[in-house]
Order: sequence, then structure tokens, then C-alpha cells
Amino acid sequence: MQSAPFFSDIADGPDGGRAWWLTASDGVRIRVGLWTAGGANGTVLLFPGRTEYIEKYGRAAGDLAARGLATLAIDWRGQGIADRLADDPAAGHVHWFADYQRDVVAMVDAARALDLPEPFYLIGHSMGGCIGLRALHEGLPVQAAMFSAPMWGIGLATGTRPAAWAMAWGGSLLGFGKTIAPGTGRDSYVVTAPFEDNTLTTDRDMWNYMVKQAREHPELSLGGPSLRWLHEALKETSELDRMDAPKVPALTFLGTNERIVDPGRVTSRMARWLEGKLEMVDGAEHEVLMEGPETRGQIFDQTVTFFADHARTSAA
Repeated sequence: MQSAPFFSDIADGPDGGRAWWLTASDGVRIRVGLWTAGGANGTVLLFPGRTEYIEKYGRAAGDLAARGLATLAIDWRGQGIADRLADDPAAGHVHWFADYQRDVVAMVDAARALDLPEPFYLIGHSMGGCIGLRALHEGLPVQAAMFSAPMWGIGLATGTRPAAWAMAWGGSLLGFGKTIAPGTGRDSYVVTAPFEDNTLTTDRDMWNYMVKQAREHPELSLGGPSLRWLHEALKETSELDRMDAPKVPALTFLGTNERIVDPGRVTSRMARWLEGKLEMVDGAEHEVLMEGPETRGQIFDQTVTFFADHARTSAA
């Protein structure tokens, strides 16, 4: 594996963070980043959401390291400083959602090549929760999973879903698949939206953390999704919704003020997950892992306890 840039100046993670380039099976270059933990008793495979990048999870990696877990995070194809896939680098584009599974395979291979401590666990946020759910169905080698506001459905106003399907499918069919979807733009949300009534976090310090990252390293940022991405996301979430839950223990956190993903799809999925548990986070927005320190502490305590309990169960 070849060393890749790692922006420790904005990550605010544990000391010694590193990154590497990986090449997926179709030749697309992606990036993974690692934060180790002294005496770690496992490794989290951290699947970020759409628009996100490794360094955004520096503080989360610190919370996990303090609880005895290493963290390996990824820049998915089309975002961060992985290969961008549209002529306009601000467009969040992927041709097939199944291609993200190529990135997952490369990431798991890297975790093993780096001889990271096992067992492995999954944390998937938003789009990473969608990719993670599919990966569990395909045999992702983790003992347990935690999902943060998983994108198991996209938050659309009542009655607009058929129109969104038609626009995304029609745009792709007519050759506009790489065009940024109407109603979104080229700029990063955090540098254009005010803190007041933002849809990500109620914590100003964490908001400022995200804004600082976007301003100091704009090459990490991403604008709106492409029409093709939107079509693929609608199709993938619909297909996953019709499937039974994987036979992997899962803990899911969802803010009561969620406005980006479809809360109904999350609650429905978790009600059908035999080894699943849903925790509602009172007053939280979409980024429950980017809320205030008390909320984050409670979430990471519950998560690591859940992981440890199921690691013991599996070992037994």
C-alpha cells in the first residue's frame, strides 16, 4: 500500500494517524486512514456518509481509542480525496451503488494487510449505513454493527418520492446522470448554511469543527449528489428495505429531529431486526456522533459495551 496524504491539522484525532491509497478491483483509487489505540482489543471499520472524509472522524476515533478500539476509516470513491467520478468534481457521483462494495473489499483487505487487531466491528453513518447494510448481507467480517442515522431511505417530502424517482431515472437515461440534482448545489453545506436550524448538529463546537475542516481543506468537500447517484440510492434503499435483516447484532442511533434520512425506514428496519436495538437520541439532528460531548460520550459508551457483549457471545 502506498502512503497517502493525511490532514492531521484538522482531524483532532489520536496521535499517529496515517493514511494509504488503495486501488479497488475496477481500478478506482480510494483512501483509508488509521488511528491506533494502545492495547486495542478490536478495530472499528468506519463507513462515513455522503460528502464525508476520513478526517471528519478524528474526534470519534479519539472517543473509540479511549475505549480500547482502533479505527480504520475510508474515503469512498467520488468523495474526500479518492478519485472523483464526474467531470464536475463537486458532484457526488457513482455509476452503480454496488461499486461501493468494491471499496469495502479493498478496505477489509487493507485491515488484514495491516494486521489490525480483531475482532472487527462496523460503524456506518448515513450513506455509510446503507453501504454497511449491504456489506453485512455480503458477509462483511464483523462481530457487531452500530449505525448512526443510517440512509435506509432518503428523507423526501410527502408525495415527492415518485417525482424524485422520475427525475433521477429520466436524467440518467437522457445523459444527464453526472449532473448535480436540482435543489442542491456545488458548495459544501457547512460553508453555506448558518448554524441556526442546520440539519446536522445542535452543538456549535462540533459545527465549527466541520466548518474549519471545509475551509482549510476545501479539496475534501463535496456538493450535491448527481442524478445518477440519486437514482442508485433510491433503488438500493428500496431493495434493502425488502430484505430480511442480516444475522449480525446491530445497535442504531437516530436523532428525534432527523431531517435528512427517512426515520420511518429506520424504525421499520430495526423493528424487524431480531438482534437489533434502536436508540432515539432526544433533540439530536442527523449527525448524532457530532453532537455535544455528553451525548457523544453516552453513544460511544453504549456502542463499545454492545460490541464487547457480542464479541464475548461470539467467542463463547
